[in-house]
Amino acid sequence: MLSVPQTSLLVLASATAAASATVDLKWHAPGSGNKVNNLTAALKSDGVYGFIYDSSHTPDKTYGTYNWCNMPHARKTEYVKASSDYELKYVEVIQRHHKRTPYASNAFPVEPYEWNCDDQGLYYFGRPFTNKGKSAAETYWVGVTGDINPFVPSGWIGSCQFPQISAAGLDDSWTHGNDLYGVYHDLLNFLPSRNKDWRKKVVFRVTNNQITSQVASMFINGMWGTTESVPLVIQAKGVDSLEPQYTCTTGSNLFSTIQSSSNSAWEQHLTKTSDLFKKMDDISGVPSTDSGFHVSWDHYYDNLSARKCHGKPLPCKLVDGKNSSTCVDEETANAVFRMGQWEYSQIYRDASSSLAASSTSYGVWVAELASHLRAVIAGKSKTIYLHNFAHDGSTSRLLSILQIDDMVWPGMGSEIVFELYQKKKNNAENTSGYYVRVLFSGKTLKSSNPSLGLMDMVPVETLLAYFDGLVGENASLVKGKCSGSISV
Repeated sequence: MLSVPQTSLLVLASATAAASATVDLKWHAPGSGNKVNNLTAALKSDGVYGFIYDSSHTPDKTYGTYNWCNMPHARKTEYVKASSDYELKYVEVIQRHHKRTPYASNAFPVEPYEWNCDDQGLYYFGRPFTNKGKSAAETYWVGVTGDINPFVPSGWIGSCQFPQISAAGLDDSWTHGNDLYGVYHDLLNFLPSRNKDWRKKVVFRVTNNQITSQVASMFINGMWGTTESVPLVIQAKGVDSLEPQYTCTTGSNLFSTIQSSSNSAWEQHLTKTSDLFKKMDDISGVPSTDSGFHVSWDHYYDNLSARKCHGKPLPCKLVDGKNSSTCVDEETANAVFRMGQWEYSQIYRDASSSLAASSTSYGVWVAELASHLRAVIAGKSKTIYLHNFAHDGSTSRLLSILQIDDMVWPGMGSEIVFELYQKKKNNAENTSGYYVRVLFSGKTLKSSNPSLGLMDMVPVETLLAYFDGLVGENASLVKGKCSGSISV
C-alpha cells in the first residue's frame, strides 16, 4: 500500500537565490459548492450544468461558459490586464488539443456510419536542411478503404485516422492562435509583430501523439500568419514529460487505486449507473464483459461527445444491419456526460491521493516549467513565450497539482496560462519582485491550497517553493517517488 500522508506539510524550500518561502504541500479538497463532483446531482440532474456539447461556438455574451467542443481561452474582449505596477516578462501556455475524431478504442463493435476527413490533408514528409539543391514534395495522407482488401477494420470506418483533428478542430486551432496573438501582441504589446523576428523569442512544443502537431500547425498560422517551416520541440517517445509517457509506478498505482473497488465513492458510482450501462450496452452492442467500456464512463463519453461536437446523429441500435427506433437520446447522452465529469473530479481532485498521483506522474513537466521561470528571472533565457500542445491527461494532472477549486474534465482546447510579472517597485514581502498569475479558461485560477489561493500575482518564491516541495528542483524527487523509494 502506498502511503500518502494527510497531515499538514509545511515546507521551507529554496525558491530563488534571493529568497525562500514557506508553503503548504497538503492535499486540500475542492470547494464545497461544486456541482460536478456531487454524485447525487450527477445521477438526478437534467442537462449538464449548462455546459455546451454540441458546437464549437459560444455566444459572446456567455463566453467563458464551459464548452467541451471548444473551451474558452484568453482573448482580448474578456482579458483582464494586470495593474500597470507590473511588467510582463514571460508567458508559458499548456493546452489540450482541439476537437478530433474519436479514438479507435472507443468505437462500438459496428458503427452505423462513416467518418470521412476528405476536407483536410495530414502532411507527412521529411526535408533535409542541407539539401544541395534538392527539396521535398509536401506529401499528405489520403485515407482509403481498399476495394480488394478483405480485412475491414472493426468499429470506425471511413477516410479519417482515429484519432485526427477534424477540419472544424483545425479551424478552432487557428482561432485560438489568433486570439492569443490579439492578447499578447495587440493588447499588451508583449509579443513581437508578425513581420519582426519572433522565432528567437518563441518556442512551441508537442507530444509524440500526431494530433498535437496537427493543432500546432494551424495555431502557429493563426498566431504568426506564416506558412513557412517552424520547429516543434519534442522529447523522446517513452520518456516525454509533456504527455506524459515516462514510467511512474507510484503514480500509476495511485490512479488505479482511485478507480477501483477499494475506493468506495468510485464503486458506488459504478453501481448506481448499472442501469445506464445496460441501456448503452443494448444500443451499442458493446458486450457487458468489455472491461474498457465498463471500468469507467470514458469510452462511452468520448464516443458520444465526438458525435455531438461534429453534428453527427447519436447512435441507434442496429437490427439486421439497420438502425432501429431504439436510440441514444439527449437525456441518456447527458447522463453519460455528467458521469464523465464526476469521474474526472474524483480522479484528479476529490480523492485525497490525487495530488500525489499527479505530482509524481507529471512532476517532470512541472519542474521544467519551474526551471523556465528561474531562467527568465536570472536573465539566462531569451524565450519570452513557450506554448505546449498536449492532452486532457496533461492538463488534468496540472490542474490537480495546482489543486484547482472547481475541477472539470478539460475539454477540447483547454488552456492554462502562466504569466510571470516583475513589479516595477520591489517590496519587503518579495525581494525578487517577481509574481505569477495563472489563468484557466481565460480566468484567474482559484486553488484550494491556502498557499496558492486565487492565483493572481502569487510571489514567484511561493509557487517555486510549492513545486520544489512536491517534485524537487530540476525534478530531483520525481524518479525516487515514482519508484517508491521516496515516500509521497
